Amino acid sequence: MTNAVQFVRIGGPEVLEMTTRDVGSPGEGEIAINHTAIGLNFIDTYHRTGLYPLPLPAIPGLEAAGVVTAVGPGVTKFKEGDRVAYGAGPPGAYTQARIIPAGKVVKIPSGLSDEVAAAIMLKGMTAQYLIRQIYPVKKGETVLYHAIAGGVGLIACQWLKALGATVIGTVGSPEKAELAKSHGCDHTILYRDEDIAKTVRNLTDGVGVPVVFDSVGKDTFIASLDSLQPKGLLVSYGNASGPVKDVDLGMLAAKGSLFVTRPTLAHYATDPATMQSMADELFGMVKSGKIKVEINQRYALADVQQAHRDLEGRKTTGQTVIIP
Repeated sequence: MTNAVQFVRIGGPEVLEMTTRDVGSPGEGEIAINHTAIGLNFIDTYHRTGLYPLPLPAIPGLEAAGVVTAVGPGVTKFKEGDRVAYGAGPPGAYTQARIIPAGKVVKIPSGLSDEVAAAIMLKGMTAQYLIRQIYPVKKGETVLYHAIAGGVGLIACQWLKALGATVIGTVGSPEKAELAKSHGCDHTILYRDEDIAKTVRNLTDGVGVPVVFDSVGKDTFIASLDSLQPKGLLVSYGNASGPVKDVDLGMLAAKGSLFVTRPTLAHYATDPATMQSMADELFGMVKSGKIKVEINQRYALADVQQAHRDLEGRKTTGQTVIIP
């Protein structure tokens, strides 16, 4: 038996409860993992609240690292004792041990700790597909990135700077502004106090930016559109303030023939080879020192309710891990 966190109904952090479960043995194409660290992500709260529904009862969590303890029939890539990580699910990471399809897992290279791997797999591969696949950012471009002091934001900020881009980032406090600047953000906007689009226009000589990366959702949607230059792209990949609803497509024409996409990591990390390639690029950036990973919060598995409260209360910065 192993300890796990589950929820049997949707709701606030209080619905998360400790339980025990039998892990069992891996089947065809599966491996068993003992987790050493679990990543905390905003999507975990979307599952808990029912914004992205899961069959109940459910164990949340899409990201973790650990050690392979058993391999099922047909698995040749992994063996017992391998250090591995995953960041694209399936859900079920909030547990001390689990069974998972081998095709969802990548090897952790030497020189990278389990905690760092668990902290960056989902967030780092999200940054990878956003700025390297959806909109391959080029040297000399200026981009707007919302929630730049968050988990994905700090990784993306450093990666963008390594690509030679100028980064404008939104933050919620002067302290988060300083954190973002220390990671290479060129200009910060206090979104509660400043007009985002007006500031972006001022910083770009009235032109606007070619792309906006927006994980905030409802509260920043219009400001994001208004920050774009004609034929610009809004990449809306999160709902921290709530989902965007009832969009009049005509406004995209009125604001400059704009483009909007709502992507998910699952549609970009589509197969084991692609996922390993994305992870290898991410791990390479970290090992080279171009991306520095700071784990600023650690919680015990039993304290996961508080972890969710802090995440939703915008009290966390950088990366957060849960220790099982």
